[in-house]
Amino acid sequence: MKAFTTVLSVAEIHAARAFYEDLFGLELYQDYGRNLTFTCGLSLQQDFHWLTGLSRAQIHPQPNNMELAFETEDLDGFLQKLRAYPHLQTLGGVVEHPWGQRVIRFYDLDGHLIEVGESMKLVIRRFQAAGMTPEEIARKMDVSLKDLDILLSTP
Repeated sequence: MKAFTTVLSVAEIHAARAFYEDLFGLELYQDYGRNLTFTCGLSLQQDFHWLTGLSRAQIHPQPNNMELAFETEDLDGFLQKLRAYPHLQTLGGVVEHPWGQRVIRFYDLDGHLIEVGESMKLVIRRFQAAGMTPEEIARKMDVSLKDLDILLSTP
């Protein structure tokens, strides 16, 4: 068995599609009207209550118990694009986690929590450029040297 897709409940499929295509550069894979899937595997579903058999009252916006995470090689460039959506609610500004990754969290048009952060490979390269040894980087990021190699070799 394998995970197939993540489905997000959206109020208006056309607005949600435009949001994800514009801000994240996602590419459409399938479009079934009130359900669509992007090539990355993310799906959007309008009328989620119809699909699941739940009542509208059981569909809770902004649950704050999961997030959709994206990584980028250019967080500053992404933050520029994000400024085109001043109405989005953010959870503070950019934060730097103890392992060195900078991220921002915000809610999409339908209240889903999204995190956009630097790729871990970028974080490692930043530490290397600052003169840190592999051992220092592994200690800072709380990973093994083997995990560090894995992170560096991911596409």
